[in-house]
Amino acid sequence: MAQPVVIGQRWWAHLVLVTSAFVVLGFMISLAVSIGEISIPLETTAKAVSNRLFGTAFELSRIHQGIVWDYRLSRALLAASAGAALALSGAILQALLRNPLAEPYVLGISAGASTGAVAVMILGFGYGVLTLSTGAFVGAVVAFVLVSALAAGAGGGADRIILAGVAGSQLFNALTSYIVTTSANAEQARGIMFWLLGSLSGVRWPDVYLAAPVAVIGFAVSIFYTRALDAFTFGIDAAAALGIAVNRIRIILLGATALMTAAMVSIVGSIGFVGLVIPHAARFLVGPSHGRLLPASAMIGAIFMVAADIVSRIIVPQQILPIGVVTALFGAPAFAFILYKARRPV
Repeated sequence: MAQPVVIGQRWWAHLVLVTSAFVVLGFMISLAVSIGEISIPLETTAKAVSNRLFGTAFELSRIHQGIVWDYRLSRALLAASAGAALALSGAILQALLRNPLAEPYVLGISAGASTGAVAVMILGFGYGVLTLSTGAFVGAVVAFVLVSALAAGAGGGADRIILAGVAGSQLFNALTSYIVTTSANAEQARGIMFWLLGSLSGVRWPDVYLAAPVAVIGFAVSIFYTRALDAFTFGIDAAAALGIAVNRIRIILLGATALMTAAMVSIVGSIGFVGLVIPHAARFLVGPSHGRLLPASAMIGAIFMVAADIVSRIIVPQQILPIGVVTALFGAPAFAFILYKARRPV
């Protein structure tokens, strides 16, 4: 008779934890919409959202309505989507590659996106048809295909994937540097540098309509393969012994990771430390089981990115920092703390 009680207690504990996480995320998004050069009360924010979603007729100034709906809310939702997707990607790769330092950019996707972006911005590839985000996405896909082919040709093991990613990243980083130093003027170089550090400036609803579904699809795919990810943490041979279709599942999960990373990088640029630090933080809080780790990583990543966006807009008066700078400033000390707390006893 004791077992049902324990199961019931666990169910309630999980429900409380999930509800609390969504409440915190909702609160952070509300803060992100309210805080800025023009402070907007939470009540006004709620009225502006209600007017657009439910057709209510609260009296608000057009300026407040536009700031809330057209600028800050879309920016906050995109930050949450990007944070969740990058954290998920990091958690998946750390299991697949059995490397605690694996992150979304280990596949060369960020470097390829950077090359695609500068090719459109500086060299004019696409003849004005391709946008910066589209060029970055194309570059990310090309880099992933190249790295995948190189890894497969070298034997296809986890270490080969990492080495191929390093080689691909160096190649595309060199191409980006060459284009910037030989073809860009000062204004173009500054713009591409700001993008490379990660930026949510200029984000609008069409970007959210792309990022949010990609994050949801990536989450659904990863949750479907939680058992396989648990098996991968013990090695490929152990996973195969448990009946896991190693090659097929690895291709699917690497593809999902590449899609999430490429989509987010093409919209917001390269944002470091999210995919590296957040999975470790989630693992420290909920343990290594991917049934808990993946949802925790997604939620913590979303909250962290929204918080980083808030900090990027208020830390320097009258100036918006690239969000990648903020994530690095907070992510590096957090990662050092996690490593210290998780150290093995001598």
